Amino acid sequence: MDTDIDLRQIRRELHQIPELGFREFKTQAYLLEKIEAMKTDRVSIKRWRTGILVKVDGLSPKQTIGFRSDMDGLPITESTNFDFKSKHAGRMHACGHDFHMTIALGVMQHIIDNPLQDDAVFIYQPAEEGPGGALPMLQSDEFQEWKPDVIFALHIAPELPVGTVSSREGLLFANTSELFIDFTGLGGHAAYPHLSRDMTVAASNFVIQMQQIISRGLNPLESAVITVGKMESGFVQNAIAATARLEGTIRTMNPETIGTIKEKLERLMKGFEISHECKISVDYGANYYQVYNQDKYVALFERTMHEQGITYMEANAAMTGEDFGDMLKEIPGFMFWLGVDSPYGLHNAMINPNEEALEVGIRSVTSMFKSLTN
Repeated sequence: MDTDIDLRQIRRELHQIPELGFREFKTQAYLLEKIEAMKTDRVSIKRWRTGILVKVDGLSPKQTIGFRSDMDGLPITESTNFDFKSKHAGRMHACGHDFHMTIALGVMQHIIDNPLQDDAVFIYQPAEEGPGGALPMLQSDEFQEWKPDVIFALHIAPELPVGTVSSREGLLFANTSELFIDFTGLGGHAAYPHLSRDMTVAASNFVIQMQQIISRGLNPLESAVITVGKMESGFVQNAIAATARLEGTIRTMNPETIGTIKEKLERLMKGFEISHECKISVDYGANYYQVYNQDKYVALFERTMHEQGITYMEANAAMTGEDFGDMLKEIPGFMFWLGVDSPYGLHNAMINPNEEALEVGIRSVTSMFKSLTN
């Protein structure tokens, strides 16, 4: 699909300026410059924090169709050899949001040049990676004024070939909650453990015990996982640690199961406070609601992709988290995967999406806009 903008150049320029959630100041400024260059009297722009909403008026609108693109990067040090690698130390677009924004710009230009009957709203959303920008943006006055009647989004899929898209009816991504648990006991000399309250031991035992919440506390037919990805305690080898910290995540296929797991975690904490003579606190951080696709939109998307000669594959439900679920909870729509054929996966410091997928993404999204308008 022809566009007047250089998609690869835009993607590479965005790739060089990754920023964390609600700090996407350079990214917002960059996008606004590109959008202003496309702007006509049919285009309106709103800012919300570090995000942007753009409305393109239709010729005879009966509904508003929304497309969401996330904006933020990750706290990852890039390990590629690209000549356009990140200029921000310790920050990287390792989840494809540079692709998502570029595709949104390309679709926007096409719709400005080739007007739809219905209104289109492009949502550039900050903080998808955390602490979660979808819900507060959804609740904002700016969003509510242009609230779409139907909304959709995409996410790059490193494991799928270019020219392939994938989705499924119903549950696509899981319910997720971050997990931060702090233990406070009494430190001391390694030679006198009886005078201390060792939080390395307490936290280590807790990691093992909480896995039994999944294996023995839930219905075996309920899919769920608790993962501890980071554990910290102590400062030197011959001293007993007074504090420890666990960082992890809870993921479930059922939204109610998250609450059950948290209740059982907190009961376990109370028991550990008694048995290990310590204090334990928990912070659940960012919580993302499941991405649940409406059947009729996925079916329409599949038909549209076949008409476009783009390969459609049925996706498997995944324990991946995505705050777009908060928008789908209130607005009907769906999300799909876009194949980018990278040997390295999402959140990998060496991810290398094939830029030929940019055109496929624009064609997929543009054709879906047209199908939703008809």
